[in-house]
Formats: sequence, C-alpha cells, structure tokens
Amino acid sequence: MGAGFARLNSLTIIQTTQGLAEYLLAKLPYTRSAGVVIGHDARYNSSKFAQLAAAVFESKDITVWWYEDLVHTPLVPYAVKVKKAAAGIMITASHNPALDNGYKVYNFNGCQIISPDDRNIASSIMHNLEPTVWDTQGSSLRKPILDTMSASYYNSISSRLITAKAETLPVSFVYTPMHGVGLQYMASVVESAGSKVIARMVVVNQQAPPDPEFPTVKYPNPEEAGALDLAMNTADKANVPLILANDPDADRFAVAEKVDGVWHQFTGDQVGILLAYWVFSSITSSATRDDVMLTTAVSSQMLSFIAYAEGFSVHETLTGFKWLGRNTQDLQEEGKRVHFAYEEALGYMFPDVVYDKDGIAAAVVFLCACSYWGSPWAKFQNLYRKYGYFVTTNTYWRSPNRQKTEAIFRRVGNLEDPFPSRLCHRKVLRWRNLTTGYDSATENSIADLPKDPNSRMTTCWLEGSKLDDGVRFTIRTSGTEPKIKGERSKIPSDG
Repeated sequence: MGAGFARLNSLTIIQTTQGLAEYLLAKLPYTRSAGVVIGHDARYNSSKFAQLAAAVFESKDITVWWYEDLVHTPLVPYAVKVKKAAAGIMITASHNPALDNGYKVYNFNGCQIISPDDRNIASSIMHNLEPTVWDTQGSSLRKPILDTMSASYYNSISSRLITAKAETLPVSFVYTPMHGVGLQYMASVVESAGSKVIARMVVVNQQAPPDPEFPTVKYPNPEEAGALDLAMNTADKANVPLILANDPDADRFAVAEKVDGVWHQFTGDQVGILLAYWVFSSITSSATRDDVMLTTAVSSQMLSFIAYAEGFSVHETLTGFKWLGRNTQDLQEEGKRVHFAYEEALGYMFPDVVYDKDGIAAAVVFLCACSYWGSPWAKFQNLYRKYGYFVTTNTYWRSPNRQKTEAIFRRVGNLEDPFPSRLCHRKVLRWRNLTTGYDSATENSIADLPKDPNSRMTTCWLEGSKLDDGVRFTIRTSGTEPKIKGERSKIPSDG
C-alpha cells in the first residue's frame, strides 16, 4: 500500500472497481440484480477499501451483498455460489507482510478469475480511470449477509463430517489464527459440528485478536520458520500434543504434532495426503476412476500413487486455486465426482463447500479424521509404509527485484536447446517449461498443461539412483509474493 498508481490506495481501489463493474455490466446482463459479494479482513485499510468498492458498484445501481464485519476469505466465494452473484471481491493480502493488501476477484462461478477475464478486466480498468465516486456511505443496494451466510457455511461443512461413533476419540488441540480473522469462525464451526467433532480448543491468546501489525511473528505465514513458536509454547504449557493454525485470512491451514518429545510440523503435502486419504476412506461406495481428486504440478506425487492403488483418479493442474477450482468445475461438467483438491502451499479445497482453498473447512475435517486416527503423525507413517516413502523438500529465495528475477529465469532458459542432458550428475529424462509451453515428453513437444507467458515455471525429471526411482525438480516464481520457489520430490525405489 502507498501513494501512486503502482500501489494499492483509495484511488486505485476506485479505478479497479470501476473497471471491474463496467466489465461485468458488459459481460453479464443480469449483473445489477445478481449483485456482487464484498468482504474484507482485518488488515490496514481493508474496511475502507471494501466500502469504497461497494460505493462504486452502488453508484452503477449494482446490488452489493455486503459482509458487514471481518470475514475469512472462503466466505466470499461461498456467498457468490449461494447468491448466484455476478462476482465476488475480497480485500486481503492473505499471509503477506503487514503493509501489503490486495484485491481478490472471483468470477460468477465462485472461482478466482483466469484468462481471458483477467486481461479483459485490466483493459476495462485502463478505460475507466477517472473516479466517478469517492464515498464510503452505504445505500439501500447494500445488503448485509454475514449472519445468514455464516450459518449456511457452517451447515455445509458439518454436512460433510462423519457422525462420531462410540470409539471416537476426543481431540485436544492448540489453535492460532496468526493475528487474523480465523478464531471466531474456527470456534463457531467446531461448535456447529456438534457430536461429529468432540474437541477441546486451547487458543494462543497472544495471537487471538485480529491485529494488522502481526506483532509476534516476522511473517504471518504458518510456513515460515518460527511462526508456530508461540503455539508450541502454549501447547507445551497446556500439555497438548496437537497444533492447528490458520494464516490471517484463514484460507490456509497448518498442523504440528509433538511425538516422543519432539515437535513435527507437517508439510503441506503431508496434510494434503492425510486429508485426501480421509476423504477417500469416507467414500461410501467403492471408488472408481470417475472419483477424482486434484493436485498441482509441484505437489507430491504420492497422491497419484495412492489413487492408482485404490482405484480413483488424480488430475494435475498448474499451481494456484484459480486452476484447481476451474478444473474441478470442468470435470464435474463431464460427470466426474470431484471430492478434494490441494496444493503444497497449505491450501485444501472441498468443492461441495467452495471452489477455493479453505483453512477453516480443512481444520474441522482434519479434526474429524484425528478423532478416528488418534495421532496424525502415526497415521502418516502408516501411509508411508503402505504406499512408499515419498520425500518432498521445498525452499524459496526472496527476490524483490523483478529485473533480477527475470535475469535468473533467462539463465534457466539458456540451458534449453532443447534442454540439458544432465543435472546434478543425473540424466535429464524430461524437461518442461510452462512459460513457453514446451514439454520434451509429448509427441509434439507441447505441454499438456496451459502455458503462461506471465509466469516462470520450469520442471525437470531426473533419472533414478540406488536410493530412489527418480527426482522431479521445479523452479518457479510465487504467484502472491516476491519469491523464487524451488520444489523437489523423490519417488521411492519400492514405489
């Protein structure tokens, strides 16, 4: 946030909303009556930005379905689906640093926008730069929906939980919302689950109230080193072995468990595999290839191996829930039963709730699973023994200088001609560059996944060794932060 056209501020919020409104009116004739959903988190200026956006839509006689208090991000796409709205807007920067904010747009289908809508909206913004309204006062077109949507959302989550049995274990856990909006929603959804989740929640008090400064953490991201230190201290004092965490807008979900005196923080892949296996186990009839789960091109390959062994299907997409959500809807239109989707960056989606990642839904489903399993760490070790020891390691480098980032990926691109024969003393078996759309494994060398000239993502597959059946390595830019990410996964030799 800051002054100028390259920062988020009151003017750029108005300009963005004017462009979006005109685009919707031209694309969807029913926009005025269908309305748009608007929500916001607890970051600096989030409330003001949301009110400015609402005033722009109201000035164009468009109904605004208005969240009148703080919400977690999934409630916006949820309301888009329930209200059959023309679009949704969430003012949030998720787990980014304190001085960031963002403007997240959902399409009429409840999914994040993708091309060509993103390009067309950007063009519409450039044609509507002159501010026509500068107001935060509401009108009769602004319809409050917090209570009704929250109640409906809790029911949607509760309906996908398995009713507790006599042998169900009560689960004690420490919870942190990471200075964000998650606590009221986590507490309410656990309460609404009733007998389906028998749980005792201990809250990290220092991180409970929403605070845009995020004073106890360097970065309000559960993935970051040290982010769960306070939660671990709280858990040690309360003698509780399980920690559940959300990021500030509660669309991501993290887990840690103390085993034999040592805290283990689960990777996003490990949580995703556990949730996927629980969902698979909950399918009432025998799974077929029409039962589908989704993951991304940088997530663990373990889910695909489980699917092959158990008879269901896994589809792989580009990174980001804009792709996972959209591909889910495409598969559903083909008659497939899509049960779950995840990506390694702590994002988990249940399509019957929302077509986006949802940290609150993921947490309560995870609690339901733990009430049957006991220790999730022990359960995951059992899955390792059954399906193979899949290793994934993720890292990143902060790269705030865009020119340097581009220079790095130009050097990666210079390795192609069409691609190097060896890396790290291993033979390169396959090379895929989704910036250019090249894939050495296809007959015409065109990647099966969509290419994106605006992103940077290269993946190589390396031959196996005595210890494994091969390694997949990806280097890419982050979609939400100034980072270069590296992801490596290894297939077990007995897989």
